[in-house]
Amino acid sequence: MRVILAQPRGFCAGVVRAIDIVEKSLEKFGAPVYVRHEIVHNKHVVDSLKAKGAVFVEEISEIPDGATTIFSAHGVARRVVNEAAERGLPVLDATCPLVSKVHAQGKRYVSRGRTLILIGHAGHPEVEGTLGQVDGPVILVSTEEDVAKLELANDAPVSYVTQTTLSVDETKGVIAALQRRFSDLTGPNTSDICYATQHRQQAVRDLCKVSDMILVVGAANSSNSNRLCEIGREEGLPSYLIADATAIDPEWLQGKEAVGLTAGASAPEELVLGVIKRLREFGEVEVVPMQGVEETIEFRLPPELREAGDFEAA
Repeated sequence: MRVILAQPRGFCAGVVRAIDIVEKSLEKFGAPVYVRHEIVHNKHVVDSLKAKGAVFVEEISEIPDGATTIFSAHGVARRVVNEAAERGLPVLDATCPLVSKVHAQGKRYVSRGRTLILIGHAGHPEVEGTLGQVDGPVILVSTEEDVAKLELANDAPVSYVTQTTLSVDETKGVIAALQRRFSDLTGPNTSDICYATQHRQQAVRDLCKVSDMILVVGAANSSNSNRLCEIGREEGLPSYLIADATAIDPEWLQGKEAVGLTAGASAPEELVLGVIKRLREFGEVEVVPMQGVEETIEFRLPPELREAGDFEAA
């Protein structure tokens, strides 16, 4: 069996930054530190940080007075920011800079008197954060059908922003529907969708050309990981989202000579290595890395955690 590794895969710069913020906070301030919501959507990452002294909560009210507080990579609503400020909690914001960019875009559009439409999935933490960051009404749409149902005049001044982890193809369809519907429409270029999302999706499409099946390492509640699995199925290959090596069903491998392997943006490389080790239990395995985009983007840490001489990243 050949195991073909997607490039890129796994952690993106926003996830690396978020995890670094928790780990360096523990080093600098000591345990416990409190994280509002899962720092990223991966149980293995969360459990590892718990073992080091991080405590994960869903509401600011669960955090003791004076405790170091961290916002997750998905971003938070302004009410959460205000609640932490009112209590005087020392806060470190691990919101991905690309998510913060969406917040800024949305605020700018609304300040110009435009109706803002957010393309995203209801209930996702990033969407909840964006909805709660913008002053004024924000309309959430997920599909082209949602666009058709909007109770807005066709000549209304409308702008849109997108959830960063959405499929580029999916977003293009909804944007096209908005363009057909509204004569006065503005929004970011599709290239503003998270670079990591685009790179990982393209890598899976490339993987599908040389594989018999696709394995995606990632959490069930990870939007980008689910989408990678969906792309494999759309390309006509059996595709499975697995939390780790223990989820592999040997029957999936029957008659398969080339297994494409990738990981969502919040899945650590150690889980990928664990999958390869597990596959070797079923027979000889040749690991073949694919050619692909080499990601060099880094996001700098908050000032409180930087050390003198730190590299000034993006």
